[in-house]
Amino acid sequence: MNFSKSFRNTFLVILLSLIVSACATKKTTTKVEGQMQGDVYTGTDTVKVPDRVFFATNESILTTKSRDTLRKQANWLRENSSINVVVEGHADERGTREYNLALGERRANAAKDYLITYGISADRISVISYGKERPVDSGSNPLSWSKNRRSVTVKAN
Repeated sequence: MNFSKSFRNTFLVILLSLIVSACATKKTTTKVEGQMQGDVYTGTDTVKVPDRVFFATNESILTTKSRDTLRKQANWLRENSSINVVVEGHADERGTREYNLALGERRANAAKDYLITYGISADRISVISYGKERPVDSGSNPLSWSKNRRSVTVKAN
C-alpha cells in the first residue's frame, strides 16, 4: 500500500510538472507590425527611388502610399527623359492563373495611368502581367500574399 501511494504521488508530481511547463512555454511569433496596413504590405524593401507599389486583395486601386511612390517615380522619370520603363503587374498565389494574369494587368495599368497623369509619356511605359507566376515571397500566409500583390517599375533600357 505504501508503494502504490508513493507511486501515485510521484505520478501526480510529474503530471503537474508537465502541465505547468506546457503552460509556461513561450510562443514565438514573427513581428510584422509596421509592415502591414490592413491587408496591404507597406514595407520598405526598395532602393533610392521606390520601384514597387502594393495592393489590397483582389484590388487594382492605388493606395495613398502607392500614389506617393508613383509620384517619386514620375519625378525621377522626368529627370531621366531618355529612360523607358516596364510596369510589371503581380498577384498572390490565390485564384486561377487567368484571373491573376488579368488582375496583374489591371494593377500594372493603374500604375501606368498614374504615371501618365504626372506627365510621363505613354510611349515610355509598357505593361506586362506575370499574375502569380513570379512571387517575391513564396510563403503561404497573409504577409507573403501582401508582398506578392504588387506592381514593379523596371528600367527597360
